[in-house]
Amino acid sequence: MQQHRPTGFLRPLRLGAAAAAVGLALSGCSPAVDVPPAKDAANAACAPMMVALPDSIGEAKLRKTNSQATAAWGDPSLVVLRCGVNVPGPTTDRCVSVNGVDWVIKEGDPVWTLTTYGREPATEILMDPNKISSATVLAELANAAGKVKAVRNCVGLSDAATLPTGQ
Repeated sequence: MQQHRPTGFLRPLRLGAAAAAVGLALSGCSPAVDVPPAKDAANAACAPMMVALPDSIGEAKLRKTNSQATAAWGDPSLVVLRCGVNVPGPTTDRCVSVNGVDWVIKEGDPVWTLTTYGREPATEILMDPNKISSATVLAELANAAGKVKAVRNCVGLSDAATLPTGQ
C-alpha cells in the first residue's frame, strides 16, 4: 500500500530550504568597506589605475568600498588603497622601486603607509606587514599603479653624488 502525503507538505520544506540557501548566500556577502576618499579622488588619472586593480592580493580578495578611487582587499581588510592623496615631495623616508613603480614607505606600528612617488595623482596604500607581505602588496599593485604616469623617480645617496651642485 502506497502512502500519499498531502501536496502542501513538500511546499513548506522547499520554501524553508530556499530561504536557508538565500540566508547562507547573503551571510557570505560583506558590507562595503568604509574608506574616506582622498582630496583628489575625482582626478581622471585615477580611473585607468582603478580598472586595472587585481581581483586579489595574495589570498585577500577585492571588496567593494563606499568611496570613489578607493579599494580594499581581505575581510577584514588587509590592504586599503586610495588614489588622489597628496603627492609626496622630496623626502629622506625610505623609497623602494618595485616593477618600475617607486613607493615611499612610512613604517607605523602596526600600519604602514606606502605612497607612490613621482606620480600625479599619488596613490596611498595602508597595510599591516604582520598580516600580509609588503613585497606581495607592492608587486601585485605595480601594474595598476603604473597606469598613472611617472614624472619623477626616487634617488639614493649614490644618485645625489652625481647631481650638479649649482656652481
